[in-house]
Amino acid sequence: MELIKKQDGLKEGIKSDGKRYSVREDRSRFFFPEEWESFMKVTKKEKQMLFETLIQTGARIEEALNIKPKDFDWDRNNLTLRVTKIKAKKGEKVGKPRTFPVSSQFTRKARAYINENKIGEEDLLFKTTKQAAWQLMRRSLIKGGISDYWNFGLHNIRKTHGNWLKALEMNAEEICLRLGHDYNTYLKHYGSPNIFDRKDKLIMVRILGDLYGFK
Repeated sequence: MELIKKQDGLKEGIKSDGKRYSVREDRSRFFFPEEWESFMKVTKKEKQMLFETLIQTGARIEEALNIKPKDFDWDRNNLTLRVTKIKAKKGEKVGKPRTFPVSSQFTRKARAYINENKIGEEDLLFKTTKQAAWQLMRRSLIKGGISDYWNFGLHNIRKTHGNWLKALEMNAEEICLRLGHDYNTYLKHYGSPNIFDRKDKLIMVRILGDLYGFK
């Protein structure tokens, strides 16, 4: 591979087969709480629910795009991700479903969204593609004033969720089970020093609601 230029925080180059590629300089970037609020504020209301789902669950975009109303346990405020990442290195043929708690505030929003859009129990919550979601995210990042918007992809919302849980002193085992990670992956992506201040944490709690009884 040959590096040919650097633009807007992206390293661009040419592969041996002649195809161009680009790599973000900072792949570990996550949202600070005030950045997230700015991002959501400029995102169209009818498009917010997908991003709300990503920040509330830490789901991968492919997992979130396969959620159906039947996957919610409304009484217990639980959500089951039935279509998950296949870990071929561990010998998996299909991804293992994950069930974990979500906040009561989020389940109320999800119910309202389902009713408002007349989504059936077996229907997908979101009728969009990964590419369309990424393009919408990019526009909102720019509009919301995120100066290094190029460092963000949809997966960075998942990183944000994990880092916020760590900052709010959720134990590592629970974060691993929730995100479907092993402990070494957790340390690699969420084992950084806690750089959030009290104001940040108060906003996190406001966003995440009563998840795990955060206060």
